[in-house]
Amino acid sequence: MPADHAAARAARQPDSKVGRNDAGALPDGLLQRGQRLLEADIPVLVLGETGVGKERFVQALHAASSRAGAPLVAVNCAAIPEGLIEAELFGYEEGAFTGARKQGARGRLREADGGILFLDEIGDMPASLQARLLRVLQERLVVPLGGGIGQKVDVRIVAATHRNLEHEVAAGRFRADLYYRLGHYPLRLPPLRERGDVAQIAANLLAQHGGARRGVTLSAALADFIRRYPWPGNLRQLDNLLKTLLALVDDGTELGLTHLPDTLREHHPAAASAASGQLAQLLQQHGGNASAAARALGISRSTFYRRLRQG
Repeated sequence: MPADHAAARAARQPDSKVGRNDAGALPDGLLQRGQRLLEADIPVLVLGETGVGKERFVQALHAASSRAGAPLVAVNCAAIPEGLIEAELFGYEEGAFTGARKQGARGRLREADGGILFLDEIGDMPASLQARLLRVLQERLVVPLGGGIGQKVDVRIVAATHRNLEHEVAAGRFRADLYYRLGHYPLRLPPLRERGDVAQIAANLLAQHGGARRGVTLSAALADFIRRYPWPGNLRQLDNLLKTLLALVDDGTELGLTHLPDTLREHHPAAASAASGQLAQLLQQHGGNASAAARALGISRSTFYRRLRQG
């Protein structure tokens, strides 16, 4: 087994920023249902597309639970090399394999004792490890690699994946018994495009990252663009964009389409679908200065006038 655990250490750390439920506009009651499952010692299985905020949701769940003061230990099953994940989860005794630490290692399950173990991207867990994890979930007894005395652990389990586990089971890549052990009541996080007013979500995120304190706001044109863009990267893509824009502008800036990177502005121009009423309102906001209004939309003055006439 490889001795270098650096990649595994980096992969298992959860995001330190806990997103508020209102920032992502989750369906009513979703967090509360997760809390009830967790408090009843029922595994919580979180489903959703890449970038919908599964890590944020789990951190909010931990913060709202009776185990908020206990560890939240995260393991990214997709990021840790297959040869290391068993040692990471279960720990190992001294001399268990070539390159093992002299004092051994407790493993993430024992580190989570009294708290919550978060198995991120559970759908990517190697098949060879799924049976052993199932046994631990049933018996709550952890035996490290290399033998040694098993230790009882008191952990609550939260798992997350972007994969369709029913399809993975049908394809033989995921154990049916593990799926049914985890999936008592799966919680689906909807993609950003299904969460209502995405511009309001963006405004909440902007404030959360210090935009309000710095006087940085969204222009009407940018808010309209945010509502219309499909956000294939979901909440993560929107959040990363806003953090980047904040880093690039001065205090007091009104963010407009000209602040967007070319890849967004060129392929998804909000101005192309803006109604003439919106254009007229934008012109009024800029004191009748068509050049300033056109710059806010990222288009030329002549194009601005042409679209205004077409409406």
